[in-house]
Amino acid sequence: MVNQILMFDPAIRTLLIVFITAIGSTYSAAHAQAERTLDADGIPGTLILVGGGEVPEDATELLKKNLAGASILILADASSEPHEAAESARQWLSGHGLSNVVSVDPGLPAPEKFALTIKAIERASVVWICGGQQSRLAKAYAGSGVESALRAMLQRGGTIAGTSAGAAIMSKMMIASGKEQPEISVGWDLLSGCIVDQHFSERNRLNRSRIKFDQNPGCFGLGIDESTAVIVSGRSLQVTGKGKATVLLSKCNYRDAESSEIAAGGVADLTQLRRSALQRKSGVNPGEPVHGPPELKSGSLVIVGGGSMPKDVVDRFIELAGGRDARIVVLPTAVPRGDTTDEVPGFLKRADVANITVLTQRYGEVETDAFQSAVKSATGVWFGGGRQWNFVDAYEGTTAVEAFHDVLRRGGVIGGSSAGATIQGEFLVRGHPLGNTVMMAEGYERGFAFLPGVAIDQHFAQRGRQPDLLPVVKGHPKLLGIGIDEGTAVVVTGSKAEVIGQHSAHFVSAQHLKSLPPETSLPMDVSSAAALYTTVNTGDSIELQTLIEDQP
Repeated sequence: MVNQILMFDPAIRTLLIVFITAIGSTYSAAHAQAERTLDADGIPGTLILVGGGEVPEDATELLKKNLAGASILILADASSEPHEAAESARQWLSGHGLSNVVSVDPGLPAPEKFALTIKAIERASVVWICGGQQSRLAKAYAGSGVESALRAMLQRGGTIAGTSAGAAIMSKMMIASGKEQPEISVGWDLLSGCIVDQHFSERNRLNRSRIKFDQNPGCFGLGIDESTAVIVSGRSLQVTGKGKATVLLSKCNYRDAESSEIAAGGVADLTQLRRSALQRKSGVNPGEPVHGPPELKSGSLVIVGGGSMPKDVVDRFIELAGGRDARIVVLPTAVPRGDTTDEVPGFLKRADVANITVLTQRYGEVETDAFQSAVKSATGVWFGGGRQWNFVDAYEGTTAVEAFHDVLRRGGVIGGSSAGATIQGEFLVRGHPLGNTVMMAEGYERGFAFLPGVAIDQHFAQRGRQPDLLPVVKGHPKLLGIGIDEGTAVVVTGSKAEVIGQHSAHFVSAQHLKSLPPETSLPMDVSSAAALYTTVNTGDSIELQTLIEDQP
C-alpha cells in the first residue's frame, strides 16, 4: 500500500472523536491511578532509540521484521515542518522496503488529530517518531491519551522507534533543551527509570545529562551517539551502529557517580540498571550489614554448596523440618519462568515425608492463597539451584521474604543448594543477570539475610573460587565470607556452623586479611588465596562469632 494520510467523512469523524477521546481518557485515568512498579521482565514490546544521524541497518531490519504485514505509523510533530518531516520519513521507510506507511494530518484540530492518532496506534505494529525538538513533540500530544495508547501498544508486543527527539521523548524525565542549565520536561515514560539523551558524544552532552539525572535520583542516564541505536526488548538493552551508548549512575552516600560505555554489539540488563539507580536512591549500602551478627535467633539453615546431595545432608534437612511429619515447600524459581518445573526434586522424592509442595509463583502471584497458605504452614523451605538473581526478582518487595523468615521464627528450617545457598546470606554474590563471574553486581547485592552479616559462595574448591570472595570482604569488611564445597553443607543453629557432607567449608573475614602486608594486592592464585581462609572439614563445627570478633 502507498502512504496514507488518515482522514474520514465528517459525520463518521465526529463519532470517532467522541469514541476515541473517551478511550484516551480511560487510558490516562488508568495510568494515573496505577502505581508504576519495577517490572523485572522489562518491557513486553520493543523500543528502538536512535541517537540521531544515520539509522543503523540492524534497526531498520528489525523494523521490517516486526512490521509483520501491519501498518507503520509516523509521528512527525517534533519537526517545525511536520508535513515535510512525515513525507521525508515515508520516503526513507519506503526506500528500506517498509510499506503500508500511514500518518495523521498534523494540521487537523487537536481533538480530531488525537482521536485519529490513537486509532492509528491501535492498528499499527510499528510507530516511527521523527526527530526535531522533543518539547514540541510533548506539547503536541499533551493530555491526548496518545502516550497511554503507545504504552498499550508495547504491552501487546508492538515496536516503537524514534530518532533524536523521537528517542529522547521515550523517557519520563526528558531533557528538553539547554547545555549548562538544561531544561527538564515530561516525556512519554515508555522507558521508565531512565533519562535519555541523544547526539551524546558528538555534542559533548555528558555534563548536561549528569546534571539532570543527579537531580532525579532513582533514574539512570542513557546517552546515545549519532548513527547508533539502543534496542530494548524485555530486559535486554543492546547497542548497534557506529557509535556507543553511555550509561550514567548518580552519586550517592556510599558510591561515586559512574559512567560506563557500551560499544556496538554490547548488551546490558535493563532491570539491573533500574535496580542500581533505585538502590542508590535508597541510600542503603548493601555492603553494610543491618540485621546483626551471623547467628539465628531460632530455627536452622542447611546451606549446600551445589553438586550432589549426600544422604547425611538430606537426612539432616528432613530431620530439622520435622521428619516424617514435615511440611516442605520447594522453590524452583532460580531458573527462568519457562524452565520452571513443579516436579519434586529427586532427593526429596526418595524421602519419607508427609507433605511436599512445589511453588512456582513469582512476584504478584505470591499473594495468592495457594502460595501464602503453603508457606505459612511449612516447617521447611528448600531453595533450588539456578541463578540467585532470579530469586530476587521473584520475591523481593513482596510478602514472601518475611513469610520465609517466619518459618525460621517458628523453629523450622530453610535449606538450599548452589543459588539456593547464596540467597541465604545478607550480601548476594554473583548476582549479575548477564553472568556469574561478577561478584558484586550493583542492583543485585542483597540476599534474603536468613544468615545475617555474611556473603555465601558455592562450588567453592571445585571451581577454584578462593580468590573471588577476598575482594568482597576487603570492600565490605563487616561481612563474613563463606565458601562451601560441592556435596557439602553448612548447618547453622544459633551461631554454630557445623559442616557435613563430602568436603569442607571455608571462612574469611577482615581479620584474616590483616595478615597481608599493607598495600599488597589480593592474591589471584588459588593456593595463596586459600591460605587466608579458615577451613572447617566435614564432621567439624565452628562458632561464627569467633571469626568476626576483631572486625572493625
